[in-house]
Amino acid sequence: MTPPTDPPATVAPPETLTELRSLAVAIAQGAGPVTLGTKARHALSRVLEMGGNPVLLSITTLAENLSVNPSTLTRLAHSLGYSGFPAFQQVLLSASLAGPGAFYSQHARAALEAGSTTHARAARLCRENQANIERFFDRFDEGAFDAAVAMIVTAPRVVMHGIRQFHAVASFLVHGLRMIRSDVTLLDADGLGTAEGLTQMGPDDVLISTSCAPYSAQVAEVAATARRLGLKTVAITDRTSSPLVGASRAAILVAHETSFLSNSIGAFIVAVECLINACAAARPESTREALRLRDRMIDTLGIELSAPGPADRA
Repeated sequence: MTPPTDPPATVAPPETLTELRSLAVAIAQGAGPVTLGTKARHALSRVLEMGGNPVLLSITTLAENLSVNPSTLTRLAHSLGYSGFPAFQQVLLSASLAGPGAFYSQHARAALEAGSTTHARAARLCRENQANIERFFDRFDEGAFDAAVAMIVTAPRVVMHGIRQFHAVASFLVHGLRMIRSDVTLLDADGLGTAEGLTQMGPDDVLISTSCAPYSAQVAEVAATARRLGLKTVAITDRTSSPLVGASRAAILVAHETSFLSNSIGAFIVAVECLINACAAARPESTREALRLRDRMIDTLGIELSAPGPADRA
């Protein structure tokens, strides 16, 4: 007689969108209590981008939107610990059906009704960026953010990696962190190659990678290699399904959906500003001293022009 087997282990289902998003990140990093296939992980990531969207009201409509079968969503719900799709759906609908940033989107559409003028196009793009910043704040994962800050402020050396548009994001973060600490650089800043740059990193150093869909293959591969080497890694990216998330120890997620002709980095710059400020606040005394030394050197070298006085303006 075959002995009875224990029932499969179950996970406690997330009760909020924040908890669900944190679980998705943990699954991508290989640290979650469950394992999902590639199709299920991508479906979960896209669903999380829809927080409060009316398409979530119907499993059939949602499945069509995601180009999957309704049964895929049911299996996904069960894998995440829910009794079925309705319980999963209830958490997804916990956000307002208007969706994050709907106020700005509606104003942008209104601005475009009068015609595609220069002002209307500028208004739309500005409102979309405001909506992305709002989404970043609404989905803010304090635990992941604090983990990233802790790694950065304690690392002997911090290295940033981003190419093309995200080279600007990486450079901005380097500039900001250098204001408050030393030994922060861009990967391959000297042009000797990424392999040499990774080789020079020690086990306590931190690599920060940044990219968004469709993702830079080079950045994703470097991040994955860094993880295999045991280096500490932080990702600044867009979705839980991003390849940078799986390679990271902490992931900061930023929305970027706009009518800009390429990937928008407006909200990414705001997220980086938040990260720089958080690192500064984590070490207030050393930050104040670093800024004092910086101001003194700027004054000594005469780098900045002083504001004109009354005599100069006469």
